[in-house]
Amino acid sequence: MITVTSAQLSSWLALFVFPFVRILAMIASAPILGNKQTPVRIKIGLSVLLTIIIAPTLTVQPNIDPASAIGFLVIIQQLLAGIAIGFTMRLIFTAIEMAGDIIGIQMGLGFAIFYDPQNSSYTPVIAQLLGILAALVFLSMNGHLIMLEALADSFRAFPVNSTIPAAIALHTLASWGGSIFSNALQLSMPVIGALLISNLALGILTRSAPQLNIFAVGFPVTLAIGFATVMLLLPHIIPLLENIIHSSLGTVLRVMQLFGKS
Repeated sequence: MITVTSAQLSSWLALFVFPFVRILAMIASAPILGNKQTPVRIKIGLSVLLTIIIAPTLTVQPNIDPASAIGFLVIIQQLLAGIAIGFTMRLIFTAIEMAGDIIGIQMGLGFAIFYDPQNSSYTPVIAQLLGILAALVFLSMNGHLIMLEALADSFRAFPVNSTIPAAIALHTLASWGGSIFSNALQLSMPVIGALLISNLALGILTRSAPQLNIFAVGFPVTLAIGFATVMLLLPHIIPLLENIIHSSLGTVLRVMQLFGKS
């Protein structure tokens, strides 16, 4: 007759619940996997499948009961860790969409907005273009698989225990959030430079020929130069996107390692 004690049942439950919370939090907050169009059942099912695969390779403190106060704190800890991983990856697409916003405003396309079902908001058309391009690059370089690999490695860098996360990890995460502006500016700088030169040329032309209607001439010229610069920029954006994606994956592991330093 097989007998199971309450201690064994609690340890088995802890071995499943704690990793499941981190995995589910990561999938819910990560790009592509965490889109609002993805059904909740698929997110939960994928989290359960990954937990079944990853959990046997983990070690959890046997004295942690998921129903206890310490177990509740560990669940909150795992929730924060999963959100930190997904948030770090999502900042890539936020920076790219911000670059598209800057480019669209500089080109005079601030009024050309469409509904973005991914973010449930209205987004300029250039931002949607760069966002779709970033998603395709992310999938083509197996970024979703690399992200899952980083999730599995996070359990080694920051194992499931009752250790209080270090505050420096949150500081590192906030510093990576500041990279939105630098990455967005780096992506949009060529278009900003080209449009600045064209605006200076239009300003000189207006001064030399005051009878010229600058609104009738400047808007088509700005659009043409903007689209031409974006077209020339697209082949060079892909290596930059790959560099940003690899940097974010490195940041994920660094944040998890700092989480484990109490």
